[in-house]
Amino acid sequence: MSKRSSLQPPPVIARRLQACRAKIQEKSASGYLITNRVDQFYLTGFDGEDGAALILPDRVYLFTDGRFREEVERDAPWARAVVRTSGPLAESLAKVVRQNRLERLGFQPNAISVALYKVLGKALHPTRLVAMPPIVDELRLTKDSSEVAAIGQAIEVAEKAFQAVIRRLKPGWTERRLAAELEHEMLKRGASGPSFPTIVAEGPNCSIPHYRPGDRRIVEGSAVLVDWGATVNHYRSDLTRMVFIRRIPPRFRRMYENVLAAQEIGIRAIRPGVRALEVDRAARRSLKQAGMDQYFAHSLGHGLGLDIHESPRLAMKVEDVLRPGMVVTVEPGVYYPGLGGVRIEDDVLVTQDGGQVLTHLPKDIEAAVV
Repeated sequence: MSKRSSLQPPPVIARRLQACRAKIQEKSASGYLITNRVDQFYLTGFDGEDGAALILPDRVYLFTDGRFREEVERDAPWARAVVRTSGPLAESLAKVVRQNRLERLGFQPNAISVALYKVLGKALHPTRLVAMPPIVDELRLTKDSSEVAAIGQAIEVAEKAFQAVIRRLKPGWTERRLAAELEHEMLKRGASGPSFPTIVAEGPNCSIPHYRPGDRRIVEGSAVLVDWGATVNHYRSDLTRMVFIRRIPPRFRRMYENVLAAQEIGIRAIRPGVRALEVDRAARRSLKQAGMDQYFAHSLGHGLGLDIHESPRLAMKVEDVLRPGMVVTVEPGVYYPGLGGVRIEDDVLVTQDGGQVLTHLPKDIEAAVV
């Protein structure tokens, strides 16, 4: 059943819907079916696990099941809630589509299974399903002031949690314990969870960029790579720091100094109008001069917001042009198999005249010794 409401969406949501509707109209679609949960939250404020949104020119329908009845009424009372007590999504959607006489229904090809596409095709006939470009992705590229503030809160929680854990870190802890302590501290400070599974890698394990922490112990003389972030009010942070226990292993010092230099050059290259590949190229060139570019195994960075990985990517061959309001990570690293590696990562806002580093933890190598 559908709940009608005369309420209006909050101003931020209203602006997003207006921009989305303009894009839908450009594609000559009668409506737009949102099946990506993060996009659904971005456009409606509702983030129930079971849900889909149907964006029409003058109204929004939110489809969910009885488990989320209270949430949808609380989070989006202005929308028309269609709460299923039985039956599949296609059945409820077909009824609404027929009621509104939709001829061309846009959908998100990257957020729908082949099985659901086939079911919808039959259930919605004669309405035509039209694969749409990444409309909401494009809207999410740039963040408004409230989103930047939310990312800032996520950064603050992550940084304070890291500082609290590092103060009590002792030789004998395992990688897994350090990761668990860090995630617990983020929860204590208001995070709904980590942005992604926390990475803690000791010594030679630092050469694996997306290492999963295990039972290897942290000892005096250890080099430890920590990559972590907090999710606060749906928005995410993403940081990486190196920690050296009592002293800096000689082979890590040179790696660290050159990675830090490359990161600083990459951050300075960020400004509106610059292509993403140019930022990546600037940092990569710095590592090449140090003879380390062949050990840089990934792109320089990625967009950050409601998802941990968003557009734009700071990578070779990526032609995206930076615009004010984009938030990206800058995270060069070098990785020597069997020996170890170094990565340093910060979150950066593209401003009107450059890049503003949103993260605040010190990066001087001596500050990394605990």
